[in-house]
Amino acid sequence: MSELTSMLNIGKEMDRKLRSVGIDSAEKLIETGAKQAFVKLKERYPGMCLVHLYALEGAAEGVEFNNLSKEKKKELKEFSDFLKG
Repeated sequence: MSELTSMLNIGKEMDRKLRSVGIDSAEKLIETGAKQAFVKLKERYPGMCLVHLYALEGAAEGVEFNNLSKEKKKELKEFSDFLKG
């Protein structure tokens, strides 16, 4: 199993938060998916924002979050907005 902090965009604080919701490896994050991981994090840490979702997606895809495609960012923003209700 690969460490979460070995992934792009995942620092110590995000590592700690992911572990607290049961995501304890890079493989587990990829298996769970960025959106579902974000939902779990948002339930426990309401201050999670769209940039965190971008970071999770970037980590899962192996790219810096600011290099996600415009289409992917739009999709993630729509998902985040949907969660807000």
